[in-house]
Amino acid sequence: MISSGPNLRTLREKLGLPGEDVETASERLARKHNSEDYRITTSRLSEFESKGVIPSIHHLYSLAVIYRREFSEMLGWYGVDLNQTASDLEACAPPRTHFSFALPNTAEVKKPVRIDPSFDPRTTSNFASMVEQWGMVSVAYLQQLSQKDYSYGYIGSEDLTMYPILPPGSFIQVDESQHKVLKGDWRSEYERPIYFIETREGYTCSWCTQSREELVLVPHPLSPAPPRILPAQETEILGQVIGVAMRLGESRKEGNDAEDHENRRQN
Repeated sequence: MISSGPNLRTLREKLGLPGEDVETASERLARKHNSEDYRITTSRLSEFESKGVIPSIHHLYSLAVIYRREFSEMLGWYGVDLNQTASDLEACAPPRTHFSFALPNTAEVKKPVRIDPSFDPRTTSNFASMVEQWGMVSVAYLQQLSQKDYSYGYIGSEDLTMYPILPPGSFIQVDESQHKVLKGDWRSEYERPIYFIETREGYTCSWCTQSREELVLVPHPLSPAPPRILPAQETEILGQVIGVAMRLGESRKEGNDAEDHENRRQN
């Protein structure tokens, strides 16, 4: 990790800014935002630079603006790497299914930029060993490659509606352009469209059948969740699930799930 204090001082000196000018600029920001939290006195700045004091988020924002640096970069000087958001999401498993807004805001992602010529896509293999070189690419560039509107969701730890196809803890990709319930004879459960739905109680993923007045949420046959019949005006189909990232090898027992849910309810 970069030595944050000396780095702040070096950056200020390169810009030719005395401590008094930083204080004056921060006072302007404080007046603009009507909050003294943005103001940095010269004595406080000295503590940041020489005594290892960590700036508050408002002070760090002021420094980022004054020093013309990205706020995310300044956070990185203090050990907060926003590019680790995707891998850190597994630290918490909320019980309810919901939209995930963290992944689209990640500044950069690591992607393969050169593949081993011996890689054969017809055979199962360890993909990581096939990558000769990885590189950092801004998500802003990747978004330009997409011609559709996608959103992302998380299957809550208590949402068993589509278990075992979509086990709790899965991350899903939703195509918002596909929000009409399709009819058809599906050859397998994997062909039948799964929809991301908002109800009065929250979000869920489910197979669906729809009439003019009702929407029927059809769970997977192995799921303990019952079918739900809801008034059409009280639901909104947000899109079709087109991708999923999940963990494998974690067995679930219906009895344990019910017991865990009851314990959480009582606590």
